[in-house]
Amino acid sequence: MPIAPTVEERAGCGWPAKAAARVSRWFLRPLVSRLPWTPFTLRFAPLLDLGAALMVPPRGTRVTKVKGLGCAAEWVRGRGVPPGSGRVILYFHGGGFVACGLRTHRRMLARISQAAGMPVLSVAYRMQPRVPIRTSIGDCVDAYRWLLDKGYDAENIVIGGDSAGGYLAFMAPLYAMRDGLPRPAGIVALSPFADLDIDVKIAHANAALDPFIPAPRMWDMVRTCFPDAVYTDPWLSPVHADLSGLPPTLIQAGSIEVIRADAELMAERLGAADVPCTLQIWEGQMHVFQIFADVSREGLVAIKEIGAFARRATGASARQQAA
Repeated sequence: MPIAPTVEERAGCGWPAKAAARVSRWFLRPLVSRLPWTPFTLRFAPLLDLGAALMVPPRGTRVTKVKGLGCAAEWVRGRGVPPGSGRVILYFHGGGFVACGLRTHRRMLARISQAAGMPVLSVAYRMQPRVPIRTSIGDCVDAYRWLLDKGYDAENIVIGGDSAGGYLAFMAPLYAMRDGLPRPAGIVALSPFADLDIDVKIAHANAALDPFIPAPRMWDMVRTCFPDAVYTDPWLSPVHADLSGLPPTLIQAGSIEVIRADAELMAERLGAADVPCTLQIWEGQMHVFQIFADVSREGLVAIKEIGAFARRATGASARQQAA
C-alpha cells in the first residue's frame, strides 16, 4: 500500500518574519506583478546575483571554485566542516529559472553546510531563456555524475534545491537514474516548484495570502521557460513523473506561500509512490524563508532540520555498509 507522507506543522512566527512579510506585500509583490517578462528585461536578471556580493557568508566559511563542469560551481564549507568529508550536499539555487546564482545562496548554504557537517557543492546551472530547460537539467545531472566520478558514493550524496532549484532537485535524480546512475541518499526541497499547471496555484487559498509571488504571473515563467510544453509531461513535471525510485525526501514550505500547493501535491505523489517523505509547513513563513534567516529566525531552525536530515540520510547508509 502507498505510504502517507509525514506532515509536520511547525508553529511559531516571530515579529521580524511578520514584518518582512508585510514589507514584501507592500513593495515586492507589486513590483513582481508589474515587472514584464520580456527578452529585454530578462537580459538583466543575472545582475541580481552580482548585487548579492554584499551577502557575505558567515565567518569561517570556505569557498572554492570548481572547474571541469559545463557551468559555474563552487564548494561551500561552513565553519568547522573538514575538506575531506566523504558526504556532500549537491545544491541547485532558485530564482524562477532566470535569476540568482552562487552569490545569492552562498550565505544560506554555508549555514546548511555547518548544520549538516558536510560540504555543499553549489551549482549555477545555465538558465532560461538562454538555454532550454533540458539543458539546465543536464547541467545538474552532470554535476551529480561529476561527484560520482570524483569518488563520492551515491549513498553519501544528498541533493537539494529551493524553488526552481527544488524542481531540479527532483528532476536531476529522475534523469540520472534513467541514465543508469545510482539514486542519491536523499532529497531536500525548499518551497519546490513542481507543477507546471499554474491554475492549481491560482485556485489555492494562499494565492491571496502570498506576500511575494502573484500566482497569475507564474504563467509568464512557464511560457518563457517551458515553451510548448505539455504540462503533464513526466520528464518536465515532477508531480507527473514516476517517483517510485526516489530516495527519502524532506520538503519545507511556508504556510502562507502559494508554492505550498506544489509542496503538498509533491508530498502526496511521493507517498503514493512509496517514497518516505516529510513535509514541514512553517507557520507564517514566506517563499524560501530559509534564505532570509537573518530576519526570519525560524529559518535557522529550519536549516538545522535540513542538516539533521542530511546526516540521517547519509549516516543510515554508512551504518548499513558497516554492518
